[in-house]
Amino acid sequence: MSRQTKKLAALALVGALALSACSGGSSGDTSGGGGDDQPYVAIVSKGFSQQYWQIVKSGAEDKAAELGVRMTFVGPPDESAVEDQIQQLTDALGSNPDAIGFAALDSRAAAPLMDQAQERDIPVVAFDSGVDSDIPVATVATDNKAAAAEAAEHMSDLLGGKGKVAVIGIDQTSKSGVDRRDGFVEWMTENAPDVEVLEPQYAESDQTKAADIAKSFIQANPDLDGIFGVNEAAATGMVKGAQETGKEGLTLVGFDSGTAQVNFVKDGTMAGAVTQNPYGMGEQVVQTAVDAINGTTVENFIDTGFYWYDQSNISDPEIDKSLYY
Repeated sequence: MSRQTKKLAALALVGALALSACSGGSSGDTSGGGGDDQPYVAIVSKGFSQQYWQIVKSGAEDKAAELGVRMTFVGPPDESAVEDQIQQLTDALGSNPDAIGFAALDSRAAAPLMDQAQERDIPVVAFDSGVDSDIPVATVATDNKAAAAEAAEHMSDLLGGKGKVAVIGIDQTSKSGVDRRDGFVEWMTENAPDVEVLEPQYAESDQTKAADIAKSFIQANPDLDGIFGVNEAAATGMVKGAQETGKEGLTLVGFDSGTAQVNFVKDGTMAGAVTQNPYGMGEQVVQTAVDAINGTTVENFIDTGFYWYDQSNISDPEIDKSLYY
């Protein structure tokens, strides 16, 4: 199956899976067969129906099938549903898996469950967002600080090294959200002293809220030059907010690469964005979990990589395979 076909297949499932996710606060499926002699890996993600998580799931499914692993993949209906996710992690532990993959919405809330996993000798592989615990045997993720710093460097270049920019974050609890915020702000502070970064505001992965925040930034700062949206919802929302105010000349830079974002970059509405490698992340979660089950030494941090994309390189094959649209 080609890379593009995998994308299309994943997206074809989104509508039906989203209904399941919303009705019960979770969704999931099993891949790789179901023999009792098979290793069982239970994966709990930060979301489920969103395009990004469907591509992570696709990579995990393919690797599970390749390795002969039974796998379940669940996630809350949206990335603000911390309590739902904690319940899903509790359920995952109750299913007696051989290993768990976990992408934390709240890096501290899951600590007691991490303790339970350790007590039962169930290896945990953190992914996408780290967990505020030494218990995970590895973290499989984008280097979010480095990726956000890349976005900051391009923003600075586009502004000629001076101006005023706003940041629309995810939240102040998930490690990936905090790292993206800090990576952007710290790079600007250290390398672009003539770029003023306003106090970040948080949209909690809500596109409508991100649009409202963008409008507030624009209305309160007539001299605003740019906005950085730190995930798909923030980036898409900031574009809509800017459009609704009629503000022209803003340099808009995003993170992630859903369909709307890709189209905004293609038509020049958004200057560019950083994309992760969700398919590879899903593969690595399952591979690392199986290695841990087998007693193989694993790296503490496994970087799944990122790319900057804009109109000049969005059609490159290496870039295209990392876009989740």
